[in-house]
Amino acid sequence: MITLRVDADTMSRIRFSFSPAIEATTWLKTTASGHRHPVFGDPGPAARAALAHPDVALLACLVPPRGMTYMPDLLTPQPGGGTGWGELFDEQLAAIESTEGDDLAFQMTTSIPAHWGRAAPVAIQRAADSGRLQRRLAAGLQRFFREALADAWPVLNTVIDQDIADRAGSLASNGLGRTLNTAHPGIAWSGEVITLDKPCTGEIDITGRDLVLVSGVLNWPELLVQVDSPDEAVLYLPARRVGAGTRRSGSGLSAVIGDARARLLTELEDARSTTDLARKLGYAPGTVSYHLSAMHRIGLVTKNRHGRFVLYQRTAQAHALLSG
Repeated sequence: MITLRVDADTMSRIRFSFSPAIEATTWLKTTASGHRHPVFGDPGPAARAALAHPDVALLACLVPPRGMTYMPDLLTPQPGGGTGWGELFDEQLAAIESTEGDDLAFQMTTSIPAHWGRAAPVAIQRAADSGRLQRRLAAGLQRFFREALADAWPVLNTVIDQDIADRAGSLASNGLGRTLNTAHPGIAWSGEVITLDKPCTGEIDITGRDLVLVSGVLNWPELLVQVDSPDEAVLYLPARRVGAGTRRSGSGLSAVIGDARARLLTELEDARSTTDLARKLGYAPGTVSYHLSAMHRIGLVTKNRHGRFVLYQRTAQAHALLSG
């Protein structure tokens, strides 16, 4: 059990956010460990191929050994607020690259041995000694995201946005106490402390500091806790709607073009607008537009203007894919 000591200042500064860095590091962990995600399945050849790049390979050295969960906090900087995902990810990458030497040394020489029971990998130590570790880790994370997650991000972001909206709605309707106590079964707030149901033990004082509650997709169904550095305290909550229209694994057409696009094509026997499709399937209009544009470029849908609306319809090629 982990106990977070909080005060009124901490509680007043709790906010919801999202983190491209945690999505990328979690997917990297799944890929490098050779595991399958319970919803999204196998990470796929693009993710595995990305591991061959020297900077991504160095980043993968920080994937925890079997049975461990800790990855250095510097890889997942506490997200700021009020920016789009692209700007936020740029800020996180810049924060990784500018990690202070003392913070880096603490995580490499104290946190890793404490959590893993052994020293950081030799490749990490050598890159740290050369002064290039932070830059290479940031570059590796950026490259892995681009190669392994960028295409799927619009769908993942839709689920994250909806989860944050749901939790914000709970805050408005039920107040902070009830919202926090129902955020995840492993979280309980009793006034002066927040207890986290995790196998490790410890008490962390985060009074007077920010606590960010991050909605995540690829960490589902786990609650992840980042509290080794009290100034970077984050609780990563698994988004509640994971599994509803977000599967990447599967067979047939889904395995070829992805589940979201397969669902869209299924609905396009008759001409439909972006707004109509978004309402029917529960996706954000921007996500629907992104996928329709991609499918239009490869000849799976046609588009024609009808008054104020652009209507999309699947082509004979798409019909053949669905039939197959």
